[in-house]
Amino acid sequence: MHPMLNIAVKAARRAGNIINRATRNLDIVAFQEKAVNDFVSEVDREAEQAIIRVLREAYPAHAILAEESGASGESEYQWIVDPLDGTTNFIHGFPQYAVAIALRHRGVVTQAVIYDPSRNDLFTATRGRGAYLNDQRIRVSKRAHLRSSLIGTGFPFRQLEHIETYVVILRDMMKGAAGVRRAGAATLDLAYVAAGRLDGFWEFGLSPWDMAAGALLITEAGGLVSDLAGENRYLETGNIVAGNPKVFVELLQAISRHLTPELKRG
Repeated sequence: MHPMLNIAVKAARRAGNIINRATRNLDIVAFQEKAVNDFVSEVDREAEQAIIRVLREAYPAHAILAEESGASGESEYQWIVDPLDGTTNFIHGFPQYAVAIALRHRGVVTQAVIYDPSRNDLFTATRGRGAYLNDQRIRVSKRAHLRSSLIGTGFPFRQLEHIETYVVILRDMMKGAAGVRRAGAATLDLAYVAAGRLDGFWEFGLSPWDMAAGALLITEAGGLVSDLAGENRYLETGNIVAGNPKVFVELLQAISRHLTPELKRG
């Protein structure tokens, strides 16, 4: 395993231990609403601090972009951290949440870890070396058509102005795919695309820490990832489409039919 990936795994597992410990006493976990339907708990903050401590100890000169504490440091290396994606699930005891850590070097994501602490599933990737789940190589699914595919998504809860467009696309997917799933943690949804558990995924209004690790997992597992214009600006636009190569093309076409110019531009 690449030494930088090794550190990311150590940090993710440390955060996972904090999250698992908290699940035993969920009723005493303090949380607050950052924005409408956007929650943060003390566990998010504690997990983030644990991750940052591990990263800083190993690489004190590296920059960090983390969901709760923002951006710090200047370096050609930047760690992108989501300490607990799926907080709403977590505070309800719904076991679908994850820790996500990615490393960007000169603007290119080179290392990725997504850790599901409730299942002890560890997804990892190093650019050019493939993607893995618990040390087993993973590949995107082989399904050739949208109509036989299971597609993941997330509701645009932060960007309510796009709901009308989203609902029209969702209706098309409900008719055109074998099934649509909205599990509530984009990082895990993307990891599931890499592992072939989902055939495709789309969402609007995500943050870099929701996408960076999962996008590398998918491309290393043989899949495709883009923004809504079919380009690779998803970390900037926050809008993402992903899937195995065949389903990706159909999914992007199905979505493109309904996009406003604003959404297509990002």
